[in-house]
Amino acid sequence: MSPLGRLLRNRRAGETHLAWNLPNLQGPEVLTLTSRNFDGGGAIPLQHCAKHIGGDDVSPHLAWTLLPPGTAQLLLVVEDTDVPLGKPAVHCLALIDPVAEAAADAGNGAGHVELGALAAKQPGPGVRVLRSTIGRGYHGPAPIKGHGPHHYIFQLFALESPLGSSPDATPPDRARPRALLSAVSSPVLGRGRLTGVFER
Repeated sequence: MSPLGRLLRNRRAGETHLAWNLPNLQGPEVLTLTSRNFDGGGAIPLQHCAKHIGGDDVSPHLAWTLLPPGTAQLLLVVEDTDVPLGKPAVHCLALIDPVAEAAADAGNGAGHVELGALAAKQPGPGVRVLRSTIGRGYHGPAPIKGHGPHHYIFQLFALESPLGSSPDATPPDRARPRALLSAVSSPVLGRGRLTGVFER
């Protein structure tokens, strides 16, 4: 265990400020979010972790069940609730077009994003990556060594209207992650979450 990990062992952001718990992002929990790369509550493979700890920093495959009628856009938020800060760290923030050919599954209302689709430089078709706490695009787990298990919450929100559609709204690409999440005004038609764990 590293001295820093030991010192911060009991300091964790927790779920209070998680996007999932924001009043404006409440909605029916009707989506099931899964991945081919890890099980809910299971360990996130090293491939999806940050490069400086030996990973490839490749975003995992994600799939979701039937979207509610009227879904105009999907908001994906990935947060680490165990970072030793006052609020969870946003590891990825992205907007997904639910009818994009690469995201929709045979027109049945379900969908997915493939491995690596959340990359900042070359996002997948129908994916628009935004600013996160660390930078733009997906940033894999890299917890402090010896700090214990970190929980990475993948949260998907089905929105009735696209972000930034009102004339006075800040363009999503320019907004800071916390400001963007707090400013979502579109009704949430449905939501789902998937948790992965990583520890060094």
